Amino acid sequence: MSRNAKINTLLLLAVAALAVLPLALGLGDHKEEPFTGSDAEAETAITEIEPDYEPWFSPLYEPPSGEVESALFALQAALGAGVLAYYFGLRRGRRQGEQRAMAAAEATSVSRDTPEGD
Repeated sequence: MSRNAKINTLLLLAVAALAVLPLALGLGDHKEEPFTGSDAEAETAITEIEPDYEPWFSPLYEPPSGEVESALFALQAALGAGVLAYYFGLRRGRRQGEQRAMAAAEATSVSRDTPEGD
């Protein structure tokens, strides 16, 4: 097994452990909604500190359920990852193209410099 394959396997196991361990260890069992996002946690903390707090803004769109909200968040994350992957792929492709063009230019300049009779 190559070094890169070992590193990828360890990273995959670490990600799987991060996903499974909280569920297996029962973290959050004492809460009504054990794995809510940080927005909900902040809202709960603010309400405990200041019960009559009024938010400054309201959302433009309120999804009908938590599942729809999660799906929209996942879609947003996937689109962002796609844009980043496209950008980095484009940069790498341009860099490889420049390297190939320079190598081809060097090869043609070397072939021009050598005498034809040799």
